[in-house]
Amino acid sequence: MTAFEVVRDPLWNNIRLDPAALAVVDTPAVQRLRYVRQLGHAFLVYPGATHSRFEHALGAYHLARRALSQLEDAGDARLTPGDRTTLTLAALLHDIGHYPFSHALEEAGLLRHEAVAERHLARGELAERLGEVGAPTAQLLALIRGGGREPLAGLVAGSLDVDKLDYLSRDAWMCGVPYGVIDVDRLLMSLTVAGGPDGRPTLALHEKGLAALESLLFAKYQMYRNVYWHHAVRSATAMFKRLVRDAIAAGRLSADQVAVATDDGLIHDLMHADTSGLARRLRERRLAKRAVDLPATALPADAAAWPANDPDLQQRVEDRLAGEMGLGPGELFLDFPAKPDMLALDLPLVQRDGSVVQLAGVDATAQLGLPRVAGELHRSARRLRLFVLRPATVPADAIVRLVMLPREEVLERVEQERALL
Repeated sequence: MTAFEVVRDPLWNNIRLDPAALAVVDTPAVQRLRYVRQLGHAFLVYPGATHSRFEHALGAYHLARRALSQLEDAGDARLTPGDRTTLTLAALLHDIGHYPFSHALEEAGLLRHEAVAERHLARGELAERLGEVGAPTAQLLALIRGGGREPLAGLVAGSLDVDKLDYLSRDAWMCGVPYGVIDVDRLLMSLTVAGGPDGRPTLALHEKGLAALESLLFAKYQMYRNVYWHHAVRSATAMFKRLVRDAIAAGRLSADQVAVATDDGLIHDLMHADTSGLARRLRERRLAKRAVDLPATALPADAAAWPANDPDLQQRVEDRLAGEMGLGPGELFLDFPAKPDMLALDLPLVQRDGSVVQLAGVDATAQLGLPRVAGELHRSARRLRLFVLRPATVPADAIVRLVMLPREEVLERVEQERALL
C-alpha cells in the first residue's frame, strides 16, 4: 500500500490523502457523509446540487493542507508532524456530526452539529483510528467547535476558515451559479500569523488579501440571497422540519437516530409512517406555495427574533394561523430565516508597514466597504414568507404585525387562545 492516495475532485482536481487521513476516511462515521447532501433540498431547484458532505470534507482537508504548507514555506509557522495531523484532521472531520439535509434540523431545534460531533469522535471505529494516528479527540473537538487555542485554530473555525473557502466555491460550482466565485489562491497566499487582541499569535490576513476577502463576503451574501434562501428551497425545508419534529414528538424517531441517519434513510423512515402526506409531497416535489413573500427591507428593522430561533413557538403559531385561515395543522409554514453574523469578521490584519489592526466591528469598516452595510445586506437577503399547501386568503399586513411582536406577547396570545390575526 502506498503512503498516500490521490482523489480526483471536480473543484480542486487532485486531493492527496496522507496516511492519517486514509486511516479515518474509510470508517463508517466518515463514509456516512457520502450520503448526506451538502445543500439539503437545494437539488429540487438546482439539479446539480447533489454534492455531499463527504466531498466538502475532502475539500476542506485539501485547503487546510495547502494553507499549512504556504504558512510554513513563508516562515510564518513551524509545525510538528502532530500539529499538522491534528489541524488537517480537524478540517476533514469538521462536519462529522452533521444531520441529514444540511442545517434544517438545527433550525428545527436539534443540537448544533458541532455538539453532536463528540459521539462520532469519541466512540467506534473512528475513535480507534484517531487514537492510532495520535490525534487527541479533545483537541479535535475544541478545534471543530471554535474553541481551539492553537495559533492556527482559525483555519478550522474562524472568519477565514477552510470550511467557507470550500463550501462557497463548491456550492456555486455544483449549482451552476456565478455568485460564489472567490479568489481562493490569493486568500491562501495572504494568510499569515500575528498577535490577536489578547496578544496570542493567531491566524491573520495580510493587507494584500483585502480585495479577495471582500469578494468572499459578497459571495456569501449572494449565495444566501439566491441559493440557500431561495423560496422553493425554504418551502421544502419548512416541510421537512415539520415532518421530523412531528415524527420525534410521536415517538416514531429519536433525535439520536436522526443524528446518525443519511438523507435517503431518513426520508424512507419518514415516509413509512407518515400520515400527513408531507413526506410524499417532498419526494414528488409538490411543495407548499407562497401566500406571503415580503423582503425584510419592507419591514421595520427591529423585527422580533422568535420566528428564526424559537421553533417550538413557531410551530404553535403556524398551527394557530392555519386554523384561523381554514387550514389544517401542518398545512401552513412560517419562514423568516436569519443569520445576523453573515458578514461578520474577527481576525487580525497585517498592514504593509507591519502594524496590526483587528478586522472586527468598527475597525473592519475602516478597511472594507461591505461591513459598513452588513446589516442592510443581511436584511436584503432575508424574506418573510408564509407557505400553504392549499389556497388560502392571507392578510399580509397582519402577518407582518405578528412577526414584529415580542416573543412573550405572541406566546401569551397562543397560550390564552387569543386570535393571532
